[in-house]
Amino acid sequence: MSGHSKWATIKHKKGKTDSARGKLFSKLIRELTIAARQGGGDIDANPRLRTVVDGARDANMPMDNIERAIKKGTGELEGVIFEETMYEGYGPGGVAIMIRVLTDNKNRTTSEIRHIFDKYGGSIGAANSVAWQFQPKGVIGIARDKADEDTVLAVALEAGADDVVTEEAGYTVTAAPDSFGAVKNAFKEKGIAWESAEMTRVAQNPVTLSERDSEKVLRLVEQFEEHDDVQQVFANYYIPEETLARISKEE
Repeated sequence: MSGHSKWATIKHKKGKTDSARGKLFSKLIRELTIAARQGGGDIDANPRLRTVVDGARDANMPMDNIERAIKKGTGELEGVIFEETMYEGYGPGGVAIMIRVLTDNKNRTTSEIRHIFDKYGGSIGAANSVAWQFQPKGVIGIARDKADEDTVLAVALEAGADDVVTEEAGYTVTAAPDSFGAVKNAFKEKGIAWESAEMTRVAQNPVTLSERDSEKVLRLVEQFEEHDDVQQVFANYYIPEETLARISKEE
């Protein structure tokens, strides 16, 4: 999750994801497998798994695929063993970047992540070199036509959310990790559908980028997101919504 206009980020990413559903399913299968391996296959006793299952359902993944991935994670079915790791570094304009991956070959993935950093104007860093700039949060994006602002604010804050940001096209609700599930359930109970709901890391002090650096950073982030082993990319930049709109139009 980047630091520019939160709603624009959600819509920008959603467009990319919708055009690559097969890649999305592959990433979700890895998430399901490792969540089940680490916390068991019972979604009622494994909050991380429940969040991933909810995301898989939102993406219209067939239930058979979800159940099979969970069974691979618990060892009921044979499957590839994935290792979860985080890479950190800097991009153009001094932007701090964190990349969360699930890989079956860490040496290969490390080499490829380093190559992407070098090729697109960034540099890989040591562990914990930028992690302090990000805070774990649950983030929910809701379109403006799904509910009015007062309703979103009331539901979010009553359920324990930290903040609600209103923009022209939608609302961005943020919550602490231990409140994320309750906030999602509160919107579900009220019949308010969301565009996006994920556990992410929110930048504390975003770097404001020039239009030139904005294009470079977006290109770098896109290359990471296209990598099969990369699950999430976090970067602490700010791009105004109008600048992002111009860049998206040119694409």
